[in-house]
This record gives sequence, structure tokens and C-alpha cells, in this order.
Amino acid sequence: MSIVALDLAVWLQHVTFHAVPALWRLHRVHHADLDFDLTTGARFHPIEMVLSALVKLAVVALIGAPVVAVVLFEVLLSATALFSHANISLPPAVDRWLRWVVVTPDMHRVHHSIDEQETNSNFGFNLPWWDRLFGAYRAQPMAGHGAMTIGVQGHPDPREVARLPGMLMMPFHGDAGSYGIGHRHWHDEHAAH
Repeated sequence: MSIVALDLAVWLQHVTFHAVPALWRLHRVHHADLDFDLTTGARFHPIEMVLSALVKLAVVALIGAPVVAVVLFEVLLSATALFSHANISLPPAVDRWLRWVVVTPDMHRVHHSIDEQETNSNFGFNLPWWDRLFGAYRAQPMAGHGAMTIGVQGHPDPREVARLPGMLMMPFHGDAGSYGIGHRHWHDEHAAH
């Protein structure tokens, strides 16, 4: 139960990082990676990582999670974050079945689209249930995976964040964009596709 509760907390935290402009400024470092691969799963601004750790610690204290559950959750979260960001293509039948129990790369890749409706969907890293339960699930990108553009809409120069100094400075300059959850059409006709 603690692992499921922690997963829900991380999902809610992820939604919050998209909904609050100051937090989105931090989180867009993750989305600015134009190469959706294993490294994307570990690419987070240090301030976001500290805030995430504080949220998880607060949830652990609130629910009284046992140490073994916290360790198992962190191992699962790390492994599934790398898997969900992997640049691999599963057979369609396998992907369709697997995405009922874990977030697959095709499922999460939609979240990295520059289209704000797609960016504000498929927030899960580990369990896929929260996106389905709260209406944030999108099976496929509108243009298909082959034509979908990955990155941050309107970001002036993706090369700027290809190196560590640019990534560290990204939250502190430029427009945060319009990725707010308020812009998301949670129940549009594409959510069920």
C-alpha cells in the first residue's frame, strides 16, 4: 500500500510541476531533451530533485511507510523512469497489454510532445493507473509517433540546453510557455485514442 501511495504522490507532484509556472520552469529542463532516451529519465534540474525528495519525505512521514517499502519504491521508480524513457519500440500487442500494468516508452513518449495537450497527459513513470483514473491518459499522439515533435514548444535554441551550464540556467531565463494544466482539455476526443 505504501508503494502505491508513494506512486500516486509522485504522479500528483508531476502534475503540479506542469501546473505551476515556477515549477514548470524547473521541469522543462527534463522536457527540453530532444533525444528521448535513457538519459532523459535522469535529466532533472537539481532544484527539482531536491523538491521531489522533500515531497517524498513528507509523504513517507505522513503515511508512516516502512523503510523496505520506501527502498523498493525508489528502486522501482528509478527502473521504470529509465524504462519509460527508453528509446525502444515494443511489439504493439505487447505494448497494449503492458501499459495496463506499467508505463511503457510509447505511452510516456506522448508526454514529451511539444503539443501542450499531449505534454499535459501521461504523467506516470511507474504505474499507469493514475492517468486513466484522472482522465490524463492519451494512447497515441495525434500525429503518430513518427511525426510527433519532442521538446519544449517555443524554446528558442535547443542546443542551449545540450550542455550542463545551459540546463542549470534554463529555469531562470526565457518565457515559461503555456503548458499550464488549465490549458489542458482533459476530456477531448483524442484522450480515448
